[in-house]
Amino acid sequence: MTDFGFLCTGVRADPYAVGPALVFRLRVTASSGTPVHALALRCQIRIEPARRSYDDTEAAALTDLFGERSRWGSSLNPLEFAQVPVMVKGFTGETETDVVVPCTYDMDIASSRYFHALTDGEVPLRMLFSGTAFTGTGGFRVEPVPWDREAVFRMPVKTWREMVDQHFPGSAWIRLPRDTMDALLAYRSRRALPSWRTTVDRLLAAAGERTP
Repeated sequence: MTDFGFLCTGVRADPYAVGPALVFRLRVTASSGTPVHALALRCQIRIEPARRSYDDTEAAALTDLFGERSRWGSSLNPLEFAQVPVMVKGFTGETETDVVVPCTYDMDIASSRYFHALTDGEVPLRMLFSGTAFTGTGGFRVEPVPWDREAVFRMPVKTWREMVDQHFPGSAWIRLPRDTMDALLAYRSRRALPSWRTTVDRLLAAAGERTP
């Protein structure tokens, strides 16, 4: 069987995507001299939060995901970030390709809350690969990509923030049930409030969380 190896060499925010997207650069190697006609890969990306440290501000923001810091010995478990298909063109020896990962700023998603909580540094990621390879000389044979193929990568937090700022500059996003949204609309209309920011500020002030 062909011996495949994978290495993530970088990541960037896609400035031309319709929605938020990250583009990981992936280097793929195959056994020397074996022509690879194509690779149909499945790539699962996990966040491994135990592989970095956190300051007090970050720890407080991560409480809803992992609990108090005293519990992190058992609660700091991996989070799934994405699962994407990757088609790799034919090559011999080594090639590079892009892994495009659509993202969301929905704070109901655990990975988004994790990224948002980090102030600086890097996000420890593990990329797991499987799939099908079409290889051979003078024809082709079909063989699996072993399930133990993987690559580790540390993504700069600033890359995530750059991507978010391209699509949500200076703002955040939250999803609400329709009945809650209807109630907020009615509250705003009754008080003739000029914006959603003013509406939320008024509610926070009424709850004693913010000075009017």
